[in-house]
Amino acid sequence: MLTRKQLELLMFIHERLKETGVPPSFDEMKDALDLKSKSGIHRLITALEERGFIRRLPNRARALEVVRLPDSVAPSLAAARNGKAFAPSVIEGSLGRQRPVGSGDDKNGAVSIPVMGRIAAGTPISAIQNYTHAIPVPADLIAGGEHFALEVRGDSMIEAGILDGDTVVIKRADGADTGDIVVALVDDEEATLKRLRKRGASIALEAANPAYETRIFGPDRVKIQGKLVGLIRRY
Repeated sequence: MLTRKQLELLMFIHERLKETGVPPSFDEMKDALDLKSKSGIHRLITALEERGFIRRLPNRARALEVVRLPDSVAPSLAAARNGKAFAPSVIEGSLGRQRPVGSGDDKNGAVSIPVMGRIAAGTPISAIQNYTHAIPVPADLIAGGEHFALEVRGDSMIEAGILDGDTVVIKRADGADTGDIVVALVDDEEATLKRLRKRGASIALEAANPAYETRIFGPDRVKIQGKLVGLIRRY
């Protein structure tokens, strides 16, 4: 059982991580909970850590991880995400079985899509390369529109369920909504996989790993090349 202040702090940290990928500072926590000093935040964090709700990550400033949420809160949060949080559709490459989150078995066969090289989930790399090979994916995963795949390199999207070595399935698009995970081309030379946030006239590319900073660009520097619809993982 958590106290009201403990629950308020846990939810504030959770929402900030979900929105930006970076935990709030102690000053931000203090202001959010209307406390007079940061010592009260230290006590609340220690209590949450002792109860197994959060974990402090070593050797990284402001590094907090939400391990779990109270049972009474977690279901309602899952229902309130409005479709913006990515729930990976994982295809087991070694067994050929599809395990889409929240759906049934694949009944429509497989369709081949082109793999267009690698995409950085970390420091951006050169723009999307040329066609390398094709892979089969379930037809219901790519219904409507043009799709391609990219091999992921880096760990900046691990808290969105995207790991180094995964292959992401992308629906080609030149626009996206705030909260979408996108393939973004920066300055016509760097390609990266990040969560898109629109901040006035600027565009923010956010990681899902607190070790990486959000990068903010003018709208003329970023081109959206596609939106994430699924991923393939080999075990």
